[in-house]
Amino acid sequence: MVEWKFLSVCGTDCTLPIIIDYISIIFSCFVCLISGSVSLFSVSYMESEIFMRRFMLLIMAFVGSMNLLIFIPSMITILLGWDGLGIVSFALVIYYQNKKSLAAGMLTVLANRIGDALLILGICFLVNWGEWRIGYGMSGSFMLLICFLVVVGAMTKSAQIPFSAWLPAAMAAPTPVSALVHSSTLVTAGVYLLIRFYSTLIEAEEVLWFLSKIGGLTLLMAGLSACFEVDLKKIIALSTLSQLGLMMFTVGIGFPIIAVFHLFTHALFKALLFLCAGSIIHSTIDTQDGRILGSLSYLLPFSSSCLVLSSVALCGMPFLSGFYSKDLILESTFSGFNGSLEVVVVLVGAGLSLIYSMRILLMGVFGQSYGSGLLVCGVESGYVVSSIIILSVGAISGGWLLQSVWVSVNGFSLVGGFGKKVICVVTFIGLLYGLVNFFLAKCQKPKLFSLFGRFLSSMWFMNLVSGSLLAGVGLKSGGLMHLHLDLGWMEVFGGQGVFKVLGNGIGMSYFVQSKSLLVYTRVFLILSTFFLMGVVYF
Repeated sequence: MVEWKFLSVCGTDCTLPIIIDYISIIFSCFVCLISGSVSLFSVSYMESEIFMRRFMLLIMAFVGSMNLLIFIPSMITILLGWDGLGIVSFALVIYYQNKKSLAAGMLTVLANRIGDALLILGICFLVNWGEWRIGYGMSGSFMLLICFLVVVGAMTKSAQIPFSAWLPAAMAAPTPVSALVHSSTLVTAGVYLLIRFYSTLIEAEEVLWFLSKIGGLTLLMAGLSACFEVDLKKIIALSTLSQLGLMMFTVGIGFPIIAVFHLFTHALFKALLFLCAGSIIHSTIDTQDGRILGSLSYLLPFSSSCLVLSSVALCGMPFLSGFYSKDLILESTFSGFNGSLEVVVVLVGAGLSLIYSMRILLMGVFGQSYGSGLLVCGVESGYVVSSIIILSVGAISGGWLLQSVWVSVNGFSLVGGFGKKVICVVTFIGLLYGLVNFFLAKCQKPKLFSLFGRFLSSMWFMNLVSGSLLAGVGLKSGGLMHLHLDLGWMEVFGGQGVFKVLGNGIGMSYFVQSKSLLVYTRVFLILSTFFLMGVVYF
């Protein structure tokens, strides 16, 4: 750790610390690798854009904010990177400047501002400790409250329940933005903050218990919603949300190193998945509806094959990067002190990953095409191919390389034979998706299935809970306040009322001084009456 001290006030040092360890170094390298691949991909994807220079500057600002967040372990100075991520992500989400992008950007920035406010409150309570650096076991007054504020603030950035609505809405941004911002950097900032703060969180078991329950629910909710979504980018966004819930659950049950491991491997194959989806969308003239896409294995063989590779890595196929971290998480679920229902929820949520991955492949790659003819389909450029190849190498060998150099993960105690069999079943149970889909379509009542499907596809009505609560209620209350306060009572007791009273008073003063004998006589009689009444009263 390198630390610069600026001044000391009332026993509290104002410093700028920089921490350099294996987590920060590897994470920064991953961010730079993915941002470089995304920038290379953007050269082809955004070639028709007029403001290409502005887009690349925003990407560079985002990478700089992320590196500030990674290397600074102080709660005050970490706000530079934390707020920078929120502001730049808002500018990137509203890049296309239409109503949908603006609505998504406002929802994103409002959800992130809640997390900013909670972190600032945590900093205010940290004054009692006289220390703002995170990553140290500190106990004292307000410890439980500070840990709870940090956890809920991290949940807003990582889109956990009930703040989940903004992540699928942010898919209104360009696909390179989704590949960089909404897969590997911005949404993992909350997980990274909790991992840095873990040595303090471990002293507040109630907060970790709460975090594990929220992570498991988010994992299940996002996985079920992805099984009913038809938009290609939103399916990938919901899979990101599902994996974030898995990381939060892993931190909550006491395995932060494994959560970091999954964070790194997830960044590689999820960025690859987004770039393959972006290549498909770009080559098919902005078509991302899964009901129209199809036969991409013949039209775009390279992008389709890499899409299959990234989906298989997401499912946890053995010896790909997702296998090493996902297998460790499921083993930690068995070996930790968890309830039976919690274990079942996590196993079901992990098994859903193959189901929605199969949906992507069956709709887009191997299904029948219902779109336009072959003439509208383009060919991948060299920039797209280069960026996808770089991330494909990472998706294949990244998990093996990380586990080879990471001794603390290598020495993890394995579960028994029964646990291994259960993990294998969970990994491959999504292959039954075709049979389950046939059963639900043919044997269930359509009305019941449609109502249940609507509940699941709407993210358990999370859009109403977080989206409408943040945007709709705020707008409605603002309109009512404007109508009843700004144009109502505040006008009577405020500017217009004071103006009218002053105007009437000045008019009365002019009337009294109008040099009329009749007016003077009336004023004399009124004043004499008041004087006599006062004399009689006293």
